[in-house]
Amino acid sequence: MRFQVDLHTHTVACSHAYSTLGEYVEQAVDTGISMFATTDHGPGLADGPHKWHFSNLTVVPRIIRNVAVLRGIEANITEDGCLDIEDYIREKLDIVLAALHSNYTPTNEKEHTRLLIKVIESGKVDILAHPGARLYPIDYEEVLACAKEHNVAIEINASTSVNARFGSHDNCVKIAKIAARLGNAISLGSDAHIASFLGCFDESIKVLEDAGLGYENVINTSPAKVLDFLESRGHAPIKELREYFTPFK
Repeated sequence: MRFQVDLHTHTVACSHAYSTLGEYVEQAVDTGISMFATTDHGPGLADGPHKWHFSNLTVVPRIIRNVAVLRGIEANITEDGCLDIEDYIREKLDIVLAALHSNYTPTNEKEHTRLLIKVIESGKVDILAHPGARLYPIDYEEVLACAKEHNVAIEINASTSVNARFGSHDNCVKIAKIAARLGNAISLGSDAHIASFLGCFDESIKVLEDAGLGYENVINTSPAKVLDFLESRGHAPIKELREYFTPFK
């Protein structure tokens, strides 16, 4: 299965990433990626860009060289279960990922689970990023059931066990098995921190295969399916992208 969409990428706006937005577009053209989301870390992370970075994403064209660019964020979950970006900025974005990161010191499974559920129930997050992270154990059944109820996608992260969060593969397989049973929407994200990794889903595919999870609920199979998902989440239709991609649905 070839996936046309990557919903988790980072640019040089985060100093621990190494490519510009333009370089991601060039890589997408070269590799046949039709759509990607630019999702730099929220400002709560030590090297995250200023909040103005996200409010100014409206200057990014919807389509560059026949590649659709979704304007997004990987927000950081705070210790009170909120996001590190104000609502007036978040509401300008096409897609919102959220995860526990180094701005939050790990505590215990019960507390991590509480925070994720609070974020899911807030209605402000579209995709829960890398929930299998070994550093932040959670109750997978409880979190995925809540995500299913609130139509929040669960990410199968391609950087897990590759260049980040080592030792988390088995956790991701457990999550994928639960997702298969519950019917969660699944998002694949390369979590690329350099353009050459855009659309590299080998680890994600391995997780899906090890879990026996098919592609029916994976939203990355087409740009139109991503747009359907975002609209089902309450986002306004993106007219330019609908007109461009709907004939290819």
